[in-house]
Amino acid sequence: MTKFIYKLENILNIKYKLEEQAKASYGIAQMKLNEEEGKLFALRLKIVKYQGRIRKLIQADLKLCDIQKCEEAVEITKYHIKLQLIAVKKAEQQLENARIRLNAAMLERKTHENLRENALNNFFIEYESEQRKEIDELVSFKYNNPTDYQEER
Repeated sequence: MTKFIYKLENILNIKYKLEEQAKASYGIAQMKLNEEEGKLFALRLKIVKYQGRIRKLIQADLKLCDIQKCEEAVEITKYHIKLQLIAVKKAEQQLENARIRLNAAMLERKTHENLRENALNNFFIEYESEQRKEIDELVSFKYNNPTDYQEER
C-alpha cells in the first residue's frame, strides 16, 4: 500500500502553532482585562470607604480638616477611577484584537485541515481505483488464459 503524503503538512503544523500562540495571547489579554477590572473594583470600594468615613466625620465632631482630607481623597480616587476606566477600555480592545487574531488563526487551521481531509479522501479514491484495476487485471488474466487452467488438470 502506498503511503499518504500531504504536501502542505508543514504549513498545517505552522497553522497549529500559530493558533496556539493566538490562544496564549488571548489568555494573556483576558488576564490583563481581569486585572484591570479588579483594580477598578478596588478603587470603587475605596470611594465607598472614604464616603462612609466622611459621613462618620460629619456626624461626629466636626473636624473640618479631616473632612476636607477625605473629600480630597474621594476626588483623587475618582480621578484614578477615570484613569482606570481608560485602562479597562484599552484592555478590552486588546482582548478584542486577540480574539480576532485567534478566530483568524482557527479559520486558517480549519481551512488547511479541510484541504488535508479532501486530499486524503482523493488518495483513498485513487487507491481503491488502483486496487479494482489490479483485481480486474488478475481476473481477466485468469479467464483469458484457460490453457493454463486445463494443463493443471
